[in-house]
Amino acid sequence: MSVSSAAGTFVVWDYVVFGLTLVVSAAIGIYYAIADGGQKTSQDFLMGGRRMSAMPVALSLTASFMSAVTVLGTPSEVYRFGAMFGLFALCYALVVLISSEFFLPVFYRLGITSTYEYLEMRFSKEVRLCGTAIFIIQTVLYTGIVIYTPALALNQVTGFHLWGAVISTGAVCTFYCTLGGLRAVVWTDVFQVGIMVAGFASVIVRSVVLQGGFSAVLNDSDYGGRLNFWDFDPDPLRRHTFWTILIGGTFAWTGIYAVNQAQVQRYISCKSLFQAKVSLYINLVGLWVILFCAVFAGLCLYSIYKDCDPWTAHIISAPDQLMPYMVMDILRDFPGLPGLFVASAYSGTLSTVSSSINALAAVTVEDLVKPYFRISDSKLSLTSKGLSVLYGALCIGMAGLASLMEGLLQAAISVFGMIGGPLLGLFALGIFFPCANSTGGLVGLLCGLSLSLWVGVGAQLYPPPPGRSRPLSLSTAGCNGSLPAGESNWTAVTWQPPPAHGLWGEEEPRPYLAEHWYSLSYLYFSTVGTLTVIAVGLLVSLSTGGRKQNLESGLTIQKEDLTGYQILSLLKPKNGAREKLNRGANANTKDCGALNPAFSHPEEDMKETQRKKQTVTFIHVTCG
Repeated sequence: MSVSSAAGTFVVWDYVVFGLTLVVSAAIGIYYAIADGGQKTSQDFLMGGRRMSAMPVALSLTASFMSAVTVLGTPSEVYRFGAMFGLFALCYALVVLISSEFFLPVFYRLGITSTYEYLEMRFSKEVRLCGTAIFIIQTVLYTGIVIYTPALALNQVTGFHLWGAVISTGAVCTFYCTLGGLRAVVWTDVFQVGIMVAGFASVIVRSVVLQGGFSAVLNDSDYGGRLNFWDFDPDPLRRHTFWTILIGGTFAWTGIYAVNQAQVQRYISCKSLFQAKVSLYINLVGLWVILFCAVFAGLCLYSIYKDCDPWTAHIISAPDQLMPYMVMDILRDFPGLPGLFVASAYSGTLSTVSSSINALAAVTVEDLVKPYFRISDSKLSLTSKGLSVLYGALCIGMAGLASLMEGLLQAAISVFGMIGGPLLGLFALGIFFPCANSTGGLVGLLCGLSLSLWVGVGAQLYPPPPGRSRPLSLSTAGCNGSLPAGESNWTAVTWQPPPAHGLWGEEEPRPYLAEHWYSLSYLYFSTVGTLTVIAVGLLVSLSTGGRKQNLESGLTIQKEDLTGYQILSLLKPKNGAREKLNRGANANTKDCGALNPAFSHPEEDMKETQRKKQTVTFIHVTCG
């Protein structure tokens, strides 16, 4: 349904601000298409020449998965379920710590381009191909969701044609991603994360002024039960509690940051291991800033509409339209600011979609083209650009599937949980357990994927009852005089969520599995997949001779990889240890200081690359 007449509409300045966002993003792509002679090799296009520094990579990491789903979905989540979502700040810290300490050192010293190269080195070609296929499916599905989300916002607040907006989103991303490669993606992300913060700031500042200060917003939220941070109920069927967010959220986001190609591709493109680690920790600050803005925007949303919920009053047709509606309502007297917010949502999508397209092109070239076709690197660069166009078109098509999903935030995290969880389990199996073999990895992956898809798809068919998710009450008692056209007989009520039933209809009882298995918190989908892969993989490996295999030490985590161990080694050297440590640091300067270890041989074929990595570059990094 379109915006009520009580809200504002787009004016010329809104279109100007919005249009400038697209123009600047496209200009960055054009600049990097011609800067330094353009993208001459596949390494230039896919990895930025492995010369990136920490700050732009950090902001790019923040922007890549803080998408329009965050801009629109998180405030709606807080409005309906409370500010408990803010506890994700804790799991983000754990995720960054785990990623930088346990996964990054292994990937970086191997000098890989695709994370799935590791799976062939550690397990087998079959495991690698399975991982690549799963990643491609996962990323296309997720990207479809984040393309559809801002298009919905545009349609709601401006009257733009929904599918025209979907196509334009994908087209702009594909344009600058194809022209400028990873460096264009990273620097447009830097620009776009600034737009995201500015959009949130405009909404928050105006809301606080209207409501009479921060304390008024917090008091309204507290009275309405929205400041519900500390719920320690251990029930795994509860949608959000302290434990589901801390445990389930950590598993879900570790699958994104530790092993997902779109993120790993950025930090291993840094020019040193130190820069890569720093980029992750700076990124953590960015994640916290965006999360705070999104959560507080949700509290502002509740404070303004606590007595007249636009959704249950049928002014809007879906919860994900709440933020666009509020923007057009409270910023209508400030030409340009509504355009800034829509540009914020659009920027979130541009950053995520471009990252996804670049990552899809990278894994396709490295995992499906180079191992089987001997072509020159200049032709690989052209192939990479062609694949960017292809995947851009495919992601636009998959946005149609997203239009059938309810609750975009939950849908997005569910996709990563169902598919990303088993992938995380597979990488963890290889990195942490030297006894794991190829058979165990493959069987574990298939079992973990089957189990997580079973619970995830079942939850879509049989949504958990309200008792599990516990949505908070929304009032329409103050809506008299502000009804949409055609609803003059409407009576004010306090909304309570209706009982949720699945395929069996309103009168039939829910099946046992729907009550106890499909009602599992969506945040635990990733946990189920990860732990199943590890458990099954270990059992199968131990029963098929996993302990007898000869494994290169560089393929698993080493104590020398840990920052704490390195610090202790420097502070407490034993006899002759300091001199030895200094000699080792000097000898490894090329690998962990000035140059990325893969930069010296970007044009070798996959087999030669693997041989050299396994015999030359397995050097324990000791210089931080």
